[in-house]
Amino acid sequence: MAAEAVEAVFREERGLLLASLVRRFGDLDLAEEVTSEAIEAALRHWPAEGVPARPGAWLLTTARRRAVDRLRRDQAYAARLAVLAADAERAEPAPAPDVSGSGQGFGSGSGFGSDELPDERLQLFFTCAHPALAAEDRTALTLRCLAGLTTPEVARAFLVPTATMAQRIVRAKKKIREARIPFRVPGPDELPGRLPGVLQVVYSVFTEGYAASSGPRLQRLDLAEEAIRLARILRRLLPAERESAGLLALLLLVHARRDARTGPEGEPVLLEDQDRGRWDRPMIEEGRALVVRALTGGPAGPYGVQAAIAALHDEATDVAATDWPQIVALYDVLRTLTPSPVVEVNRAVAVAMRDGPGAGLALLDALAGEPRLRAYPPYAVARGDLLGRLGRDGEAAAAYREALELTGTEPERAALRRKLGDRKPGE
Repeated sequence: MAAEAVEAVFREERGLLLASLVRRFGDLDLAEEVTSEAIEAALRHWPAEGVPARPGAWLLTTARRRAVDRLRRDQAYAARLAVLAADAERAEPAPAPDVSGSGQGFGSGSGFGSDELPDERLQLFFTCAHPALAAEDRTALTLRCLAGLTTPEVARAFLVPTATMAQRIVRAKKKIREARIPFRVPGPDELPGRLPGVLQVVYSVFTEGYAASSGPRLQRLDLAEEAIRLARILRRLLPAERESAGLLALLLLVHARRDARTGPEGEPVLLEDQDRGRWDRPMIEEGRALVVRALTGGPAGPYGVQAAIAALHDEATDVAATDWPQIVALYDVLRTLTPSPVVEVNRAVAVAMRDGPGAGLALLDALAGEPRLRAYPPYAVARGDLLGRLGRDGEAAAAYREALELTGTEPERAALRRKLGDRKPGE
């Protein structure tokens, strides 16, 4: 039970714990190391002494002591951190924002100070979105270190091998050290340039929660709900940014289907088979209102467009009644805003619903040479489904077997085995 308690606390509070330590000591590697040491200490002490009343505070106190001990032993390390701290102090602090919900946000040149952000994790999301880092490195570092995703989970988000992602994360940390990038809150003039990276991080956290890359469950609701909470903070802090409204709308409209996405045994339930009466209607209505805000006042951004697609799904009484022509048109817009093979796969599926499986399959087959799709199970699953609808069962089975090799969660693997007629005992 103590090990389970440590795991639960670590899962829930790791990001905040790490952010607090980075803010205190100014070094990400040190924060990660002493966080791991605090977890190891908890695994030793809690079974004998019991789980403390405030386990998160216990871990933070332990980690801080370990960090202080490390700095006392390593004077060179402490001197380097002192230089970073001096750099941070020389940076002019920004004034506090209005987070009262009055809608004033960051207008009139206001920004936010390091003590005013409602969540230290969000502060570090902005800090790690520093322009000195490559765009993909910024997102990868933040997902791994601050959002608590594992390196394989981050690799899945980017459709790259785990080893490649590990190198990116190491490279980003090295750049922070060598460029002496201070862990501080950006000023108001820096916020627009860093916001897209922060939105991407929150979206990637949600994506891992919506469809876990590995493990016994299809969904990780803790991650999805954490992403929604952070998106709400972003929306409150930046009310004039339409893409913050678009992101929150997208997360709400997708998360509204959570209870209908799995069956009694945790198996995945396809959109066409879901009980739409189990969808969260108040969440859908909130998301729809935010879509209007995201699409009003100028050209739409990618999150606003994706939210509009999700709204069309949520508004339909069933799959047949879904406005597939409008969804395809929105994907046409999205592919110009953020071209990617994943967008093309989703568009191909929508075209199949509008024009028939043959039309969708032709689009998917045209993507066969895209290297990033070789590790993307939904591509193989989509091909298998369309091949099956065309009566090409042998080819469909081959596509499902390819997806089975790539799929990480057991519920999805079990569903693919059922498609192949290769059930394990008890399935």
